[in-house]
Amino acid sequence: MRDPSTVPLQLLLVTADAGQDTAVGRATAQLVAELAERSVQVRVARDAEDAAVVVASEPSLACVVIDRGPAGTTGTPEADVVDVVRQRREAVPIFLMADRGSLQDVPLSVLPHLDGFVYLLDDSPDWIAGRLHDAARRYRQDLLPPMFAALVRFAETHEYSWHTPGHEGGAAFRKSPVGRAFWDFYGEQSFRSDLSVSVEALGSLLSHSGPIGEAEREAARIFGADFTFFVTNGTSTSNRVVHQAVVTAGDVVLLDRNAHKSIEQATTMTHAVPLYMRPTRNRYGIIGPVPPAEMTPAAVDRASARSPLTAGPVQPVLAMVTNSTYDGLTYHVPTVDSTLGSHVDRIHYDEAWYGYAAFNPLYHERHAMHVGQRPVDGPTTFATQSTHKLLAAFSQASYLHWRGGRRPIDQARMNEAFMMHASTSPQYSIIASNDVAAKMMEGRSGLVLTGEAITEAVAFRKTMARLDAAHTDDWFFTPWQPDQVNGVAFADVDDATLTTDPAAWTLGVGDAWHGFEDLPEGYAMLDPIKVTILTPGIAPDGSLQATGVPGAVVSAYLDQQASTVVEKTQDYSLLFLFSIGVTKGKWGSLVTALLECKRDVDANVPLERALPATYAAHPGRYAGMGLRDLAQQMHESVAANDQMHRLGLAFETLPDPAVRPSEAYAAVVRDQAEVLALDDMPGRTVAVGVVPYPPGIPLLMPGELAGAADGPHLSYLRALEDFDRRFPGFEHDIHGVDHVDGRYHVRCVR
Repeated sequence: MRDPSTVPLQLLLVTADAGQDTAVGRATAQLVAELAERSVQVRVARDAEDAAVVVASEPSLACVVIDRGPAGTTGTPEADVVDVVRQRREAVPIFLMADRGSLQDVPLSVLPHLDGFVYLLDDSPDWIAGRLHDAARRYRQDLLPPMFAALVRFAETHEYSWHTPGHEGGAAFRKSPVGRAFWDFYGEQSFRSDLSVSVEALGSLLSHSGPIGEAEREAARIFGADFTFFVTNGTSTSNRVVHQAVVTAGDVVLLDRNAHKSIEQATTMTHAVPLYMRPTRNRYGIIGPVPPAEMTPAAVDRASARSPLTAGPVQPVLAMVTNSTYDGLTYHVPTVDSTLGSHVDRIHYDEAWYGYAAFNPLYHERHAMHVGQRPVDGPTTFATQSTHKLLAAFSQASYLHWRGGRRPIDQARMNEAFMMHASTSPQYSIIASNDVAAKMMEGRSGLVLTGEAITEAVAFRKTMARLDAAHTDDWFFTPWQPDQVNGVAFADVDDATLTTDPAAWTLGVGDAWHGFEDLPEGYAMLDPIKVTILTPGIAPDGSLQATGVPGAVVSAYLDQQASTVVEKTQDYSLLFLFSIGVTKGKWGSLVTALLECKRDVDANVPLERALPATYAAHPGRYAGMGLRDLAQQMHESVAANDQMHRLGLAFETLPDPAVRPSEAYAAVVRDQAEVLALDDMPGRTVAVGVVPYPPGIPLLMPGELAGAADGPHLSYLRALEDFDRRFPGFEHDIHGVDHVDGRYHVRCVR
């Protein structure tokens, strides 16, 4: 890892004369040689098409030179090249190169995009090379955002320090064999840039001063917020900071039940009283958005009347909505702001998986910091985003954005909550990655990067749709998406419509493909980059078919045969995320792996070959079985336990609260809780959240009653418990549940 200032500069020369034994060709060769003397590496492109390939594949280009060709000719069509460059690089310097007398007819549309002219036969190669080198160097110096630039400068000063961290730029690691292995793996620069809060030149994350404060203000501008904080312990911490800043003991909070467990933790820490808005689910178990009917004052009154934790009318101090949902369903935010915000002054949008939405018009008015229609005197809005998930930053990097409304919160007050959760020894590389992630999305770059991700996702979706359609007499994996757009089969819809028109992805009332009810027209939109693939087994009416291939089998196959890890596996669906880092090779390999999975299921390939790791761990259970045998046994088990119906019923039915989450947690701390098997839980109050993963939506929240033995929640847990006993190696991951001798146990209040 090197200081960016020491990396050779990259220059693109677009010319048809390279290598020619002519006066211009020889002068061009001399110029390239002089640039090499200045550590400038030259890439040559013959025409605009070739230049487009280089620009797309070489983000480090620091200068572009376009040869117009001989006097009296148009040479390389400079307008085409300029357009190619400016589509991706707004600020990179562009020079037009010509011999004598050929610049007077430069198109007027090109002139505003040029940084200068080069007269190849008038000036010396040495002078021209120096001019280009200086322009490229200035561009790269200006390219670095404020905090990252300050970190680079400081890490290269080679000064001795007497502050933490104690490894002293990596020196401590080099004194031990294992430490040296660690140092060699990460490289010296990783340790030189791991610094202490004592470094005044970098500013402070806790006071938002210096280059760090400047970087946060730049991020706020780029993302459309009034304020932005960089958070170095993930969006779980960002969520807790928001609630800590606006909620106190006894306050009522209105929460999307489709919430990350950090929201439950925030409610516990603030001693708040939760009321819940219930999201929808479809026949596949996919979680939809909260309907507007759940957000009205009347709905809050009904929820309050059902809860023994509230008395009389309540006024929630904060509402929280997950946008987008884990499965990629996004809200029309003005509708939420006007419905929910009509009676709640502050709304928190958990956008952990949605930080890119501000940079593509496809998501217009579908993210918290949007620049579209806003209610007059609307609510103060917060957005928390995991920079590391679908932007480009290190793990644990997160943004906390907010924009003032009728009850604004200033930075000083928010910082009091922030400091309760932030480390006094933050990792500077995480902070710098937040700085860089914002800079990457600035201007046209954000549109290009998000546009490419959408384009690749659409290409994958259309490929899967074509393959699915080709298996009319057979089975294949079905992408969950509209069957048709404007009467045209999805696979045949033009790419421009699918990549730019939100109407192609909005959920229409009564549309059979999505299966959600009670949602207004255009209220929800499917994000094309979050691709759900349905596995066989569920009929269009939601009933189970005679045969099926549960998602767990496909997910295990992809892992063990194609080194492909699925983002989320549910009973009959798989979720794949097309981030800005996805390539054609990556999704093409996924298509191939899915085809191979179908082939091996049909051939009933023995499990010792199809799932070698699973077979090796449980040879007695899976001896003599094939992949199709396993899939069918799982499918029949799901049917016998009525597992899909129980899932829907469990999440449609909100449990009865008995105590606040904070009181349930207090029972754990005071050793007033006990671990119970499912058979001993009827009527008991759970002390911890019971949260099946994926997707991580709470089945039972701390302080809620488990219900009757044959009630929806315990019945569903028993179905999962039975599945886990039958299929070792495929156990469900349920936070709050301990597995003891094949049985589920949950901590409950005594």
